[in-house]
This record gives sequence, C-alpha cells and structure tokens, in this order.
Amino acid sequence: MSEEEFLARRGQRQSGATRTANRRRRGARVLDNEGIIPVLAKAVREVENAVQRGQVSSSTRTKFQVIALLVREERAHVKADSEATEARRGEQLKRLDGVATILAKTAARDTSMLALLAEDAEMSESARLLRREMLEAAGIEVPDDEPEPEALPEAGADRRVVPQSVISRQLANPFLVPDFSIAEQTRSRARRLAGWELLGPLFRSFEYAGAGATSTMPLPEPDELLRLAPGRELMHHQGQVVAAAAHGHRSFLLADEPGLGKTAQALLAAEAVGAYPLLAVVPNVVKANWAREVGMWVPNRKVTVIHGNGEDVDAFADVVVVNYEILDRHVGWLGDFGFRGMVVDEAHFIKNKTSQRSQHVLQLADRIRSRTARPLMAALTGTPLINDIEDFRAIWQFLGWIDDVKPLGALMDRLEDTGLTPADPGFYPSARAAVVDMGIVRRRKVDVAKDIPARRVADIPVELDDEMGRSIREAERELARRLVMRYDAALERRTSGAVVSGIDHELVRRVATWEREDSDSGTGGENVFTMMRRIGQAKAGLAADYAAQLARNVGKVVFFAKHIDVMDNAQDTFARRGIRFTSIRGDQSRTAREKAIDGFVNDPEVAVIVCSLSAAGVGINLQVASNLVLAELSWTDAEQTQAIDRVHRIGQEEPVTAWRIIAAQTIDTKIAELIDSKAGLAARALDASDEELPSSADVQTEAMVALLTEALEKRAALTPAGAVPALPGL
Repeated sequence: MSEEEFLARRGQRQSGATRTANRRRRGARVLDNEGIIPVLAKAVREVENAVQRGQVSSSTRTKFQVIALLVREERAHVKADSEATEARRGEQLKRLDGVATILAKTAARDTSMLALLAEDAEMSESARLLRREMLEAAGIEVPDDEPEPEALPEAGADRRVVPQSVISRQLANPFLVPDFSIAEQTRSRARRLAGWELLGPLFRSFEYAGAGATSTMPLPEPDELLRLAPGRELMHHQGQVVAAAAHGHRSFLLADEPGLGKTAQALLAAEAVGAYPLLAVVPNVVKANWAREVGMWVPNRKVTVIHGNGEDVDAFADVVVVNYEILDRHVGWLGDFGFRGMVVDEAHFIKNKTSQRSQHVLQLADRIRSRTARPLMAALTGTPLINDIEDFRAIWQFLGWIDDVKPLGALMDRLEDTGLTPADPGFYPSARAAVVDMGIVRRRKVDVAKDIPARRVADIPVELDDEMGRSIREAERELARRLVMRYDAALERRTSGAVVSGIDHELVRRVATWEREDSDSGTGGENVFTMMRRIGQAKAGLAADYAAQLARNVGKVVFFAKHIDVMDNAQDTFARRGIRFTSIRGDQSRTAREKAIDGFVNDPEVAVIVCSLSAAGVGINLQVASNLVLAELSWTDAEQTQAIDRVHRIGQEEPVTAWRIIAAQTIDTKIAELIDSKAGLAARALDASDEELPSSADVQTEAMVALLTEALEKRAALTPAGAVPALPGL
C-alpha cells in the first residue's frame, strides 16, 4: 500500500471530531511540549534506558513496537498537513528523526527487536491498548471502534517480488516443522565479563597478534564417508573443513586464498550435514560459476539461479543462488523460505553495515537462525584476516558470533572460560584464539602446495544478460541459420548420388571450412572471429571486476586481453575501484614497457598489470604474482600457455592459477573446450610425433562444425518422421 493510500484509508476511518482535533493539534503553532512527539520522546528514552541496563521485558518490547508505529503514522500526517508552514513541517520531521534515531540505536543493541518492525509482525492486544493510551496522553481523540492500525510500507518494499514458483512451493508445503531448540543457541552464561566492553578488545586482539599466531581453527582429518561425484576428489585441506562440519561445527569464516576451492568446501559441508535448502548470496560475476560448481560437486542437488524478478526461479531447488545487486527484491520471500544453511561469497562485500546489501544479508541470517537451530552459516572471502579487522564486524554478526554490542552464545562462553578480562595482559591472545576456534579457516596456496597442481587453469563462467549479450546470442543463432542453409544447398547440389543417413559429418566439415575461408577473405556476414571479439568486449567489465576482487584478496594480479578496447575497459574499471595498475601494449616504447614492468614488480601499491596477449605473451617475467586473469580466449593453447608462463617460471614459489573468464551459453564455451582438447594434441606433437600443431584456423573451423552439428541435431529432434525439415528459428 502506498503512503497516499494509507493516509486516505486512515482519513476515512477517523470521525469528524478526530480530524478536527488533529488539525488543531497541527495548527499554525503549538507548543513544543504538546502533541504526540513529546510523548514519543519520553517513551523512547524509557526503552533506551531499559535496553542499556539489560532489562528488556515484554512491556519494553511492546513499547518499542508502538513507538515505531506511531513515528511512522505521525511522519505521514506531518508530510500531508497542508495547513502547517514549511518551516513547521521541517521542525516536526526533525524531532521525529531524533526519536527514530534512538529507536535505531536501541535496536542495534538488541537486534531481536528488529523482528517487531517486520512487515508481518503482529500487534498484540497490549500493544493496541498502549497505542491508545499514548495517543490520549497526547490529547488526540481515538474512536472506540477504530480498527487495528496498518503499518506503512517498509522502505524499498515496493521493489519486492514473490515469484510464482515460490507461491506454488508455499502452497505445497504450508507448514514448517517447529524447532524448539532454537532458543538455546544464543544463550550464554556471561557472569564475570557481563560489565566489560568486549568487541573492541576482540578486534584489537587480531592487530596485536604476534608472528606465528594461528589463523585457523583446529581441523579434523578428512572423513571417508562422504560419497563424491564420479571423477571428483577432494584435496586434503578441503576435506578437513567438510569433516569439521560433519563432526558438528556449523559456522565458518572460510578465508582460504583464491584457488583453494572454497565453493566446493561450502557445498560439500552442506551435503555432509544436510543443510538444504541452501541459500548462496554471491557477486554477479560468479553467479554462473556457482551453478556450475553445484553440478560438479553435488550433482544430486538441483540448483536455481535468480535473475531479475525471478520469473524463471525453481522454488523446489535445493540450492538457491542470488546476487547482491537484486537481493533487495527477494529478501522478503527468501527469509520465509525455510533455508537450513546460508553462504555469503566474497563476504567482504557486506563490511559496510550501513549499506542496504549488508542489512539484507544480516536480516536473512537472523531469520534463518530464528527458524532453524544450528543452521550451516559460511562466509567466504580471501581477504587476509589482519587487514582492517573492523571490516569483519558484519561478517561475525552474520555468523551469529556477535551482535552490535557484545559477543553471543558460544563465543561469550569461550571468553568466560579463559578466566581473563581485557585488563589482563594475557586476554588478547586468548581472545583471538577463542574467535579463531569459532570457525576461522585461513590457508594460503603455499601452505597447501602439495595438495594443488603447480599450474592450473580455472574457468569462471559469467552471464552476459545485458543488451550486448542478447545481441551476441542472436548473432550466434543467425550464423547457425546461415550454416544450415549452406549445408542444405550443398545437399541439393550433390550429383554423386551418395546417400548418407542422418547428418553428413563430412559435408558439415566442408561447409564449416567454406564459411571460415569466406570470413578470411572478408566476404559473408558475422563469423566466429568477429563474434569472439564482441564477446571479449562484453566480458571486459566482468573480467576486470573479478580481477579487482583477486587483487583485494591475494595481492598482485596479471590481466591478459587480446584487444585494446578490452584493455581500456578493464583499466577504467580499476581506476574507478581505486586500484593502481600499469599496462603493457604493443605500441609502447621500450622505456615505457620497462617502466610498466618495474612498477608492477617493485611497487607494492601497484596491484594489477594489464597486458596485451600479443605484446606481453613472451619475453617478460611477472612471477611476483601467482594469479592471472585471461579476459579473452586465445585461439591456441600455445598462446594461452605463453601467457601463463609469464608467471609460472623458475623461481615461482607458489602454485599458479590462471582464471579464464568464459561467457556462458555462447560460442565462448565451445572455443574453450576446443582449446583444451587441442592442448593434448599439441603436447604429443611437441614430443616428436608426426602430428601437426593445431592452428587458430583449426579452432575456428571446429567451432563452426560444433555449431552446425548442434543446429542440425536440434532440427532433427523437432522434425517428425517423414516430414520435410524446415529451417528452425534455432
């Protein structure tokens, strides 16, 4: 309901006497100690004092709810009052803001009160009686038959949606089994430390940590009980986290460096404890990758990815993936969904507690904990723990370790068990250990080097869901239609009389070769080469965004691209993020090139070097980094390998990971598969075999072979037996 509709309905219910009283109350000038605002100011101070003393009774919570409701009502009345002067309205709104600020600070001290402000929060009979008493104390007439007040819509609620699939699921599962053990999970036995301010000392305990202080909780040896998908094998360090969950641990700040498989660990930990349905809140750039990882590691679980308003969401899925940018639209139904676990990827995104995304994440976490005892909660981030430790305030709150003012439950008990207070010198190392034992896990590549390959390529699928992405997919369909028409024309012109049952794969290859030769000569329309360039342009911002995340998490990153416009787009992204970078391009002088390399290698403030594949693929040493991003695909494995070898060189002390950005649901995925399949052929050829090295022309031809074959198979599947095949829309 809009604010205007709310006021209209309120006005219809009020008697004439009440409306007259209200107009008189908000007339030309009333004393500041008259009306509802002084009543609210006095009441909110009473609530604030009770919360500060830790004496929050049911009557205090009732008063808090009624004050919040009356502040909303009065704000609406003041804004709609046409008789008051602009200055008077501004003064009244300022005083109401003061009351609202105290309410907010009070709720921050006792976050359980936030539930009283929820859209579905009910008013008790005592709350309605208190509201009447407060209005009458303000001299406002309240009719005896006044209906129960309706809350104004929450800020941003007009953007919220409930997908039809979610409604269907709710109808199919109208009741959730109550869990009466929930009340035990935040209860602590705080006695000796009850009067101490503890959050500041807890954060400082990480700053004061000496060399060699552990950053990882004790972890058990991996279990053999978890059955993995065929062809999948957990590395030792991954299996330890899964085993910890299986042995009863339920909250993890998983801060392993990128490349150590945090996503797999989170999914398999959920599998080990049955924490499904599972909610994953992730950055947009890795949303497609999360769906892919679910299919790889827990193929028995169905995954759904929320896009836009969620029209195509599958509410019966086991894993629901949503990105931060659209969380505000879905936070309502997600909170009531019945999740048994929640993962927040790149958890440093919620460090600013005043941001909308942080508030939504914390709200969802609280609602999950209110419905499920000991849900699996995991925050994934590669950010080192000792940098800006205050950033972890929101993460610890998401995990349920603290609230805004104090440690909660198990953490408070651990601090009590130390027998120390912040005044004791030994408190800080003991406090740090207590927090780490709550579930912090931090491993570096160098720590688990024996578990991982010295060099590997990891694909990061991204979705091109903007106008450019739609244009690329339409161009791909058009190319497939053209190839089908060419294939059909060649069949009609065939004079040999040969008949091939099904698809003539030899002719398919010839058609693909003709098409590639036409594109090489500049004739024909859209081709694989031009489409790959457009895909590179569309991926540029997403690839740079991922590189920026890596730079924050692990330090120096090498960024490779084929085209200048992709490099320009990436550099614009880094500049907006405040990330210092240098660049290697083909048109640089030797002096400029050496200066760029020296800046990246020797200046600790330079986090990224943006490199042209052709200009920086050979002859330079960038082993100061162990992570690189391949924003565009090479046409050959050899070109890709040369780029990786700028980092993977003699003297490199860490395993190297090349993050290859792949545009999902486009020909980009086919090209990546072809490059990988040709890599083995190239290796055999280099081992003195007679096989020829694959070329870029080979890959382009094979890509069109795959595209044409797929189109013909699709047409055959849609054509009834005996019917003449028609050109499909593909």
